[in-house]
Amino acid sequence: MKLYLSSYKLGNDTEGLIRLVNKANAKAAVINNAIDFSADPGRKAMSLQVELDDMSSLGFMPEPVDLRSYFGKPNELVEKLSDFDLVWVRGGNSFLLRKAMEQCGFIHVINKLIKTNKLVYSGYSAGICVLAPSLRGVEMVDDPNVQADGYDTGIIWSGYGLIDFYPIVHYDSDHPESQLVDKELAHIKSTGIKYKTLRDGDTIIIDTP
Repeated sequence: MKLYLSSYKLGNDTEGLIRLVNKANAKAAVINNAIDFSADPGRKAMSLQVELDDMSSLGFMPEPVDLRSYFGKPNELVEKLSDFDLVWVRGGNSFLLRKAMEQCGFIHVINKLIKTNKLVYSGYSAGICVLAPSLRGVEMVDDPNVQADGYDTGIIWSGYGLIDFYPIVHYDSDHPESQLVDKELAHIKSTGIKYKTLRDGDTIIIDTP
């Protein structure tokens, strides 16, 4: 698997991401669903444009992919993402993103494209929290009850387990959630769960055959 995990935005090792993708004019699928809770279409449009611009700044060719368009259509999603070299998943609400991924059958993308090294997975904040074995503890920072149009009710607590640790993002950073993150870290320490802290700017690269 090829994973690029950032605490916030692109992080400080963009050259590492470029090397990981290792392709000129690589196509990047930009997933913005972690902020589907927002009722402000202008904010969402501006946010998406920032992510697209970030991908373009690295020489990638970005295109937005809305997971809601693939709810109940996992085969179509796999076919769509087969045309890309990397997927970039932005932060927001981890629980909402996890539900979006569940409803579109993202596990098939993981099994057919990501685990086979056909697609690089990259992202930040919520975009990497969903890769942990569990989302237990994230509720101390993200609202697990957040809702959005077209989403199922209920909470999914399981993560995808692509990483064997719990990522503590925005740790000791100038971020609005950093104080909540301190409480999250104290809780995770008390459980004995394996974890890694990431300050904003920090990245982790995983590259396995």
